[in-house]
Amino acid sequence: MGSKSSFRVAVLPGDGIGVEVTAATLAVLRALEEHLGGFAFDFEEHPIGAAHYARTGSALPEQTLRACEAADAMLFGAGGLPDVRYADGTEIAPQLDLRMHFELYAGVRPIRALKGLPSTLSSPRAAEIDFVLVREQTEGLFFAHGNSDVRGDEEVRDTMRITRAGTARVADFALRLGARRKARGHPGRVTCVDKANVFASMAFFRKVFEERAREFPQLQTDSAYVDATALNLVMKPWTFDVMVTENMFGDILSDLCAGLVGGMGMAPSGDIGDERALFQPAHGSAPDIVGQGKANPTAMLLSAVMMLEWLGEKHHDDKILEAGEVLVSAIEAAFQGRELLPFEFGGSSGTAEIAQAVIGALGRT
Repeated sequence: MGSKSSFRVAVLPGDGIGVEVTAATLAVLRALEEHLGGFAFDFEEHPIGAAHYARTGSALPEQTLRACEAADAMLFGAGGLPDVRYADGTEIAPQLDLRMHFELYAGVRPIRALKGLPSTLSSPRAAEIDFVLVREQTEGLFFAHGNSDVRGDEEVRDTMRITRAGTARVADFALRLGARRKARGHPGRVTCVDKANVFASMAFFRKVFEERAREFPQLQTDSAYVDATALNLVMKPWTFDVMVTENMFGDILSDLCAGLVGGMGMAPSGDIGDERALFQPAHGSAPDIVGQGKANPTAMLLSAVMMLEWLGEKHHDDKILEAGEVLVSAIEAAFQGRELLPFEFGGSSGTAEIAQAVIGALGRT
């Protein structure tokens, strides 16, 4: 069985359905741990989010931050509630604070069509959708978060910041990802998405990307404007492999991309830095369905797969890498029988049913 590995995971359920999909995912991970053996999870839950802010005045308590610093990885449910806001009108979003604190500069959004689910696109080629959007997360337009230039009640200015260092490291991340995907049979194409025809900051983003791309001659690399990319993502998303883009563009495009494969309940994400990483479903807290058992945990489960892959690669742990492969296979198997259909697809499969189906599929993988 090999040596037993133990991984400390800071679990941050957060707000709304984040609590529900987190509980479902922990149950699946415990079943995976028992099914495979050879590793152990040390899950430590900590408070975070808008509800905690409403009760205490703190969205990210100091003890939660310290626990995240001591953890091997962070697993986040959802943050924010529409009726709980800061004095300036912005939503409570401690996940942004965690990104900045740990320099989680690469927002990784895999988009893949799962067999057994109806497609939102009419083309049969929609079944081929399998790409990754990489979003720079420490600068761009989000650099203005908390630093807006408010000029009375007449004008507000938010500044986009693009640096060589910030762009180079996210470009290198995307290019390395493209190389790993090529080794697994993907095209090995990395596209820089920008607005270089209008903004000098975006022309600089493209310039730095193209400089870094020259270090990866085995890859196909190109650049595209964000508006044209939005069009092509709807018209022919199966042509994309890896994309890298600025913070705000990535925020918008990632939701569009999720819609291509059924919605936010199918969209995982990882916020990854050089040493730390946080994994969370791309959806929000969905207070309108809290407590109804309707929340689709698939995005959270796929985020857990990303966490296992990252831990396995970081610690050179083959057992954890195997766990990631087994879990994604179980998720795929659970849907391929066509008996599961989440609410956003017009079905009635809720949180518990989907989680149990994945646990049941573990024994068949």
